[in-house]
Amino acid sequence: MAFPGRLRRAGRIWPAAAVCLAAAGAAASPVLAADPSGSATLARQPEAAVNFTWTLVAAFLVFFMQAGFALLGAGLIRSKNTVNYLTKSFMDFCMASLSFWAFGFALMFGGSKLAPGLEAGGALVGFSGFFLAGAGYDVTTTMLWLFQMVFAATAATIVAGAVAERMKITAYLAYSFIIGALIYPIYGHWVWGGGWLATLPWGAGVRDFAGSGVVHTVGGLLALAGAAMTGPRLGKYNRDGTPNVIPGHNMVYAVAGTFILFFGWFGFNAGSTLAATDLRIAVIATNTFLAGTAGAVTALYYALVRSGRADVVLACNGALAGLVGITAPCAYVAPWAAVVIGAVAALVMVATGAFVERVLKVDDPVGAVAVHAGGGLWGLLAVGIFADGTYGGVRGLIAGSAGQMVAQLVSIGAVLAWSLGTGFLMFWFLKATMGLRASPEEELSGLDVPEHGVECYPELQLVPVVGAGEPPLMRGREVGA
Repeated sequence: MAFPGRLRRAGRIWPAAAVCLAAAGAAASPVLAADPSGSATLARQPEAAVNFTWTLVAAFLVFFMQAGFALLGAGLIRSKNTVNYLTKSFMDFCMASLSFWAFGFALMFGGSKLAPGLEAGGALVGFSGFFLAGAGYDVTTTMLWLFQMVFAATAATIVAGAVAERMKITAYLAYSFIIGALIYPIYGHWVWGGGWLATLPWGAGVRDFAGSGVVHTVGGLLALAGAAMTGPRLGKYNRDGTPNVIPGHNMVYAVAGTFILFFGWFGFNAGSTLAATDLRIAVIATNTFLAGTAGAVTALYYALVRSGRADVVLACNGALAGLVGITAPCAYVAPWAAVVIGAVAALVMVATGAFVERVLKVDDPVGAVAVHAGGGLWGLLAVGIFADGTYGGVRGLIAGSAGQMVAQLVSIGAVLAWSLGTGFLMFWFLKATMGLRASPEEELSGLDVPEHGVECYPELQLVPVVGAGEPPLMRGREVGA
């Protein structure tokens, strides 16, 4: 997201928290400052209507990606946990959006002066814009909030896949709220809110156009912390430490979810211009497409070379890794570079997945850490390598500048320290208070019935069994064990 460049130019405690949140919102000042009707904005900026429409439609596309995450994750886990996963995918953006409205948006963009009500803030955190009240009750500010909210929700939902099939719903809702309120927005302020990373003296300061670091690396590293603190699924590892494959139950869900995510990514990347009048959107959209396809092709051929089989799940994750990798440099690189970035991102995803599973012994059912943390870190690095100087004055190594690479390396160190440090602290606290993991009995039976009282496929619990010369009988069986 080009904000630095634009500047230069659950459990029992959650009902109580919700009551406090509502009371605080009700107490917020309803003063009609700035431009809540939009008439003054249109008078000053005749192009505002088309840019508002572009940004809002892009926000709707990114919101639609939640359906992609839900389908992809549900397809890659066992059927007995499908309702649980869908519930978490639906509720995480609800929880994160409320916490981002109340606290996160102000902490992230306070001091950026990108819109009315965001005037106060420092190098580490913002101080203005809470509850979209006062001067924040403005058409520009609310547009920016909506676009940013769907990004915050994406960071929260990334964690779902890594902790699938064994985390309690109450712990899941709690961490979604905390991510949207504190963890995501504070690092986001450093990069997009005019914070210290955006103003580094090297290159053009840290650049992360649409969120390889701010969204995906943060989400992927939090996923790593969550999966490590929760522990592997029962049966994932043998006594000698070797991993077992636990296949998903529905490849239609997985592939359909990937298509939806790929489609929504055009809003993610091209929408981050916040302006349809910025014609660079054509380059951004093309780079996004090429990186995703290059990632898919690279991953598929890797599978063919290694096993002789065309692994569609690996191809889907390869596409997603390519999309994550291009998200930071999408505005700053040429199409040929997008292909290289996407292809390398797929290989980084494969290597990261093997490292997480076999070396760290962390169970990540959908490959969230490999796709988002691995691909995201590579995306931050790619800006320092491939930026060609044709947009925003961002020049990488191929354009003869080493300064941008220095800034990007500082950002990588910062996101690793912040996300892993706060992630392990948050999950340790939740584990010590409400607990993270469902009971072994619930995990073996599946979380759908114990936590939700409903099964995703109840009709499959009984299957007809016909013996020779006997009438049809119905015999129960466990599905997706």
